[in-house]
Amino acid sequence: MKSLYFILFFLTAGSLVTYAQLQRSTSLPGAPGKGPIVVFPRGIKQSSGEVSYILASDTASNVNLIPLHANQHYDTITRPLPPRKPFLKVHGNVMYDYYYQSGVDTPYQQKDIYQHTVTTYLDLTIRDQYPVRVNFTTARGNSTLFRNITGVNMQYTSRDFKNMLYDKLQRWDVSRYTKMQDLQYEKLSLDAEALKLNQLRADIDGPAAIQRRVEAKEHELYGKKPDFNPDTLPNLDLALKYKSRLKAPSDSTLEEQYAAKRHQIDSLEKRVYQLDSLYRLHQSQIGDVNGDLLSKLMASRNNEELSATLKEMNLPDTVLPKGYKTLLAIRTIGLGRTLADYSELTAKDISIQGVQVEYNPSWYAAVATGVIDYRFRNYIVNSDAPKQYLSLFRAGYGMKEGNHVYFTYYMGKKQLYNLNTSSDSSHTPDYHIMGIALEGRWQLTKNLYLTGEVARSSLPYYQAATDESKVQSLLKFSDRRNEAWSVAANAFIPATKTKLTGTYKVLGAGFQSFSLYTTGSKQIAWNARVDQPFFKQQLLITAAIRRNDYTSQYQQASYNSNTIFKTIQATLRIKHYPVVSIGYYPSSQLTKLSDGSLVENTFYTLVGTVSHFYKVKQVMMNSILSYTRFYNKMTDSSFVYFNTKNILLNHTMFLGRFTVQGTGSAALNNDYDLYGADGNVQYKVRSWLDIGGGVKYSYQSVYELRQVGYTANFRVNIPYFGQVEMMADKGFIPGAEKRLVSNNTGRITYTKIF
Repeated sequence: MKSLYFILFFLTAGSLVTYAQLQRSTSLPGAPGKGPIVVFPRGIKQSSGEVSYILASDTASNVNLIPLHANQHYDTITRPLPPRKPFLKVHGNVMYDYYYQSGVDTPYQQKDIYQHTVTTYLDLTIRDQYPVRVNFTTARGNSTLFRNITGVNMQYTSRDFKNMLYDKLQRWDVSRYTKMQDLQYEKLSLDAEALKLNQLRADIDGPAAIQRRVEAKEHELYGKKPDFNPDTLPNLDLALKYKSRLKAPSDSTLEEQYAAKRHQIDSLEKRVYQLDSLYRLHQSQIGDVNGDLLSKLMASRNNEELSATLKEMNLPDTVLPKGYKTLLAIRTIGLGRTLADYSELTAKDISIQGVQVEYNPSWYAAVATGVIDYRFRNYIVNSDAPKQYLSLFRAGYGMKEGNHVYFTYYMGKKQLYNLNTSSDSSHTPDYHIMGIALEGRWQLTKNLYLTGEVARSSLPYYQAATDESKVQSLLKFSDRRNEAWSVAANAFIPATKTKLTGTYKVLGAGFQSFSLYTTGSKQIAWNARVDQPFFKQQLLITAAIRRNDYTSQYQQASYNSNTIFKTIQATLRIKHYPVVSIGYYPSSQLTKLSDGSLVENTFYTLVGTVSHFYKVKQVMMNSILSYTRFYNKMTDSSFVYFNTKNILLNHTMFLGRFTVQGTGSAALNNDYDLYGADGNVQYKVRSWLDIGGGVKYSYQSVYELRQVGYTANFRVNIPYFGQVEMMADKGFIPGAEKRLVSNNTGRITYTKIF
């Protein structure tokens, strides 16, 4: 019963509690001079007659039932209980920013523009187990071109939950190693006591013990004491035989010895049972985990595999909260401004103000609905486009990162941008759309997977029959104008560490979705990209080519567009040498026409950069040299830097509390040359105060214009209040008639982190 009591208590009371000091006033039986020992919480004792026992362990190497007599006591200092975890933890920051610019550069000609921005980010943790993020942003200004935007978002994602779980496991894994050492000591103690038990059992039931019983029986039957001295016998062997019988113990004496050993065996069996139960309890609390925890978890390809791995680890509740499988299966729950990003032919990278839920244990379900906050470039451009909204339902089987088949239904209202919407006056504009899509993903090999999708939508109002509804045009499968399909491939070649991606899309003339805009003609879009490292990944080359993308309604798409965009970039990183990067890629620019419409022009840009961080005589320095070339024409754009070569050299020195920076620049084109130079010094007065200032010089070659500007700034960190930064800058930019126009900017920023 005593053993049963202790086992039941272990299971309810938990693990051992270590005291900072536990010293007996008299020596402990069985553990003299051991110093601090470990006892169970709440001073648990078990009585046996007039003696009480307390279960204790000295340095975790020997666990004993220690007798606690009436005249004995322990001086203890109890370890304080762990702090109670609050229901809600809040961390985050608040930022206010005021920005002023006296003149906006081309292509937007505006003066005295200002903007107020307030951003709040909150990281909430409920019961130290469940992470939730809250974001609030509002931007207000006086510009007629830039939108006033306000957005609130509250979101839970399995990514945040996994990050919190990894952080807990990392901390727990470090403490687990110390506990495992204690567990090894307990195992050694258990093995030592088990060895004693086996030795005692061998003394009673082994062959030697049986032989002793036989000899004792013979002595009892034939070993009576003779009437003569055996030494007088003439036969030496006979004399020795009589002597041995005289020395052999009696059967009763042997039985008394065996009874004492049986009593020891009973006590040891109880002790071994207690030690074994204690060892198994601590083993389950620590977790039967071999190898690195994080490496095992990181190897999980998706949340389903991660849940299975966590289940096998038998982790404690302090690390693994209840319902972790459900929390991992919930990919996201979002309220407010969220990003709808599902597939190539349904909705991709669309910001909505609404609700979004995505759940993926092994089957898949997702729901998104809300008002479209912005699409394409109207995040920047303040246009009078009609209100648009999106509703989407998606379901299927399989993990999103693995093999799956998903069906999607989407509907809503979307603005159309093409010539048909302005030239066709026979139809009343109806911007409602609906569509269906089927997407599949196949993991062909470990390093190769394919994604395919087919979709149909309702016809745009200018192509649909007068009496034809949206549902009728959607389900009229004989009409192929409103169909689209796409296929994408992703591959990795381990031998050469090459990454390959590609997409091919065919879009019907009447196909509509929220991922692209409708041109009014059948189009083909494709892209391919290669990432290839060389020289042990010191040189990385990226090359890409694409035909059309239809992600901006401002691009002028012809009846059958064949625009090809090419991109190539190379980066060289060699230890102790400068980092060299060069790229050639397409750029774009928005131009506002006289009728108020906007046109996007594309042109190529060449950019090269050399940067190096190094030390010269204990002084840290950083140097950057960059070259930029715009390959555009005046007819493409009202951009005054058209077809311009730009060279910039920046050098920074870190001199203790001082940071000294100098910059030289040149902008060269066919009409004029513009040169600039500036110097800036930052001084760290205190850890909470920085000040700085500088001078600018500009020279324009056509009219030999020379202008001098300045810049000043400071930063102050006020305890319990936050950080305040201010900046003022007076400079000059190219303006009309090749003149230098004054451009004054200012900024005030307040930041509070908590």
